[in-house]
Parts: sequence; C-alpha cells; structure tokens
Amino acid sequence: MLNPPRPLPPRSPLGRLPFYYGWVVVAVAFVTMGIGVNIRTAFSLLFPPILDEFGWTRSETAATFSIGFLASTLITPLLGGAMDRLGPRWVVPFGAAIVSVGLVLATFTTQPWHLFITLGLLVVGGTVIFSYIGHSMFLPLWFVRRRGLAVGIAFSGVGVGSILLFPWFQHIIDTAGWRQSCWVMAALMMLVVFPLNLLLQRHRPEDLGLVPDGDDPAGNPAEGDGGMGRASEKPSREVNWTLRQALGSPAFWWIAVGYFCGLVIWYMVQVHQTKYLLDLGIGTEVAAYALGLVGLTGSIGLIGLGYISDRLGRELAWTVASLGFAGCYAVLLVMGLYPSPWLMYLMVVLQGLLGYGLASAFAVIPSEIFQGRSVAKIFGVLSIAASLGAAFGPWLGGALRDQTGSYAPAFWIAIVLSQVSLACIWMAAPRKGPARGPFSER
Repeated sequence: MLNPPRPLPPRSPLGRLPFYYGWVVVAVAFVTMGIGVNIRTAFSLLFPPILDEFGWTRSETAATFSIGFLASTLITPLLGGAMDRLGPRWVVPFGAAIVSVGLVLATFTTQPWHLFITLGLLVVGGTVIFSYIGHSMFLPLWFVRRRGLAVGIAFSGVGVGSILLFPWFQHIIDTAGWRQSCWVMAALMMLVVFPLNLLLQRHRPEDLGLVPDGDDPAGNPAEGDGGMGRASEKPSREVNWTLRQALGSPAFWWIAVGYFCGLVIWYMVQVHQTKYLLDLGIGTEVAAYALGLVGLTGSIGLIGLGYISDRLGRELAWTVASLGFAGCYAVLLVMGLYPSPWLMYLMVVLQGLLGYGLASAFAVIPSEIFQGRSVAKIFGVLSIAASLGAAFGPWLGGALRDQTGSYAPAFWIAIVLSQVSLACIWMAAPRKGPARGPFSER
C-alpha cells in the first residue's frame, strides 16, 4: 500500500526560501560579525599610535576598552528584553549607528576621557549589540540539531573579516593616521551592517511561520539532515525558566564564573597582543597580520568546535578552547625570552584555532540549560559576568605591565583562570540538557 502524500506546508511570506531561512540568518550574522566585531578588535591596532601620540600610560589607555565592557554590563540585561520585543532587525541597525557615531567622534580626541566616551562607551559598548553576546540571543533559536555548527559558522565571520580588514586598517593607520581609519570603519558600519540587517535579519523562525533546523511546519525534518542528534539532547526535564528561577540555580552561577574567567583570558591577549609583539621587535605589518591570522584560524576553530560540541558536548569544546588559550599565553611567555616568528605563529594557532572556539559553546549553553521564553533575558544577565571579565582582562594586563615592567604576571594569571573557567563549565553540566529546578523547588 502506498503511503499517502505528505501535506505541503504553508508558504512563508518570503516565498520559496522559507524552510532554509535559518541559513540566511546565519549568513547575515557572518557578515555583520566579520565587520562589527573586528572594528572592536581593531582597538589593538589603534592602541600603539594613540600611545605614541599622547604619551598616556598603557593601563589608562587600555581602560578605554575596559570602560566599554563595563558599559556592556548595563546594556546586556536591557538588550535581552529589547531583542525579545523588537528583534535583531531593528536592534542591530541601532547598534551600528551608535558605533559609527563613536568612531567619528573619536577622531576629535585630545584627552583620555574623550576616548573613554567614544571608543569605549559608544564603540566597544555599542558593539555588544551585534557581537557574540547579541547574536547569541537569537541565533540558537533557529537550530536545535545543528545549533553548535550553525553558530560556529556565523561566528567564523569574525575570522574571515579579520584577515581581510586588519591589514587594510593597519595600512590606513601607517599612511593616513588612526583617525582616518576610524572614518573608514564608520562608513563600513553604515553602508553594510546597517542596511543588511534592516532588510534581511529576523528574530525567530516562528515569526515567518517556520520551525527550527529548516524543518517544515508539519514536523518533517529538513532533507539531508541525516538524523543528526544534539549532543546535549537528553530525556526532557524542561522548565519554562524565568530569570528569578535561573538565579536560584547552581548552574547559573557556575556558568557566570566560567564566562567571567573565559572572557578575561580572551580579551587580555586581544588588546595587548599587538603592543607586546611590537615590544619584542616585530614590525607593525607583521603584528597586524598576526592579529588577522588569529581571527582567520579562529574561523576554522569555531566551525570545528561547534560541530564537535553538537556531537560530543559543550563541555569538551569549552575545555579544548580553554586549553588553547592557556597554551597561547605559555608561548607568549616563552617569546619574551626567545622571540621567534615560529613561536608567534604557534601562538596564533593556539589562540585562534583552539581558543576562539570558546564562542561556539558560549552562545548555546544558556539556551540549552535554561529553556523557555525568557532565555534571552537570562542570557543577558549571564552576560554581565562575561562583560565584566572582558573589561577586567585588558585593564589587568595594562596595570600589571605598568607596575612590573612585564606582561609575565598577567599571562600567568590568565593561564590559571583558563583552568578555573573549564572546571566551572563542567560543573554546570550542559551535556545533561535542561538544568534542575531552582533551589526552592528541590
């Protein structure tokens, strides 16, 4: 007996595209992060010429980056609510406009506090809207079975953008000055990121009458899915989590500490890497390429560790990434004694290929542990810890360098924190799926 024909699902407002629109969302995120996140990271390239021009201390100048992430601690809880209500189609272009204004105003800097407001508050603080944190509030909603892979592909745009943009930005800095490079960055934000998200980005598949993973609304899986299962998919003990309930869960606090430590080690090296290499006698163009290569190898790491986390668990991906950062700092310590281009490339591989894979797990852990309608709000509050870590890392590296004349103490601290971070994520246990109820429900 022949099986009855499968009913055709309703058409989407976007026509024939519909059931794979999640990959359009990923593509838009890929381009947005390739430009937006790298404009934030380009502070590492602006750092040396600003120091040379004004003669401020490293800790004072690096505080610009830290102030931006402190501002993020205030923004992220509000961002979660805004993303739930308005969606990325409106929130991301708003962030692009804020960052562009900050870049333009930075060109008029004459005092440290000018940098704190422009490159710090407006640029670094504003980029959180479309950075790893902002995209983590809606990208995981489009996928379940291939969540880690999809997020890894989207985030890999940072790496592709870095190898394309950083050498160009450095050339502009060397030939026209750091102020001119800020104008170029502002133009990229308004000519590419702003319209692309306004026209194509969407919040969740349900907004288009769709379901995650490109499945059709009748419940049939997308073709070519291969029955791929989610690594953390276990028998459901799902709770429709509220923020208050999440705050009462041990998993929330393990994740918060893990995120804090993870972002300390990430952004300490990101901000100080270029200046450290210049101090060792490496040329400006080579140092800029090194920063770009970190991002490029990070693209491979994000996709690879995202795929691994889907299959083997988020904890394993986080562990590999944390050990990559620890190895990166160890190589930097050795370079202080024996500067070598080969050691620099080893540092690049450890930081990018392994360390940057942290982001693929970062984005999906909260959405799998704290399921329900308030996941963006919960992620926003968790991101306070991440933003505090991102703010503390650059300042700590600069302060210890100013006080001791060496980056070695800061690098040793980062190695220790990488081990603390991976231990905390294992304690949170995302492989077990939705977390247990809050303390009051046990």
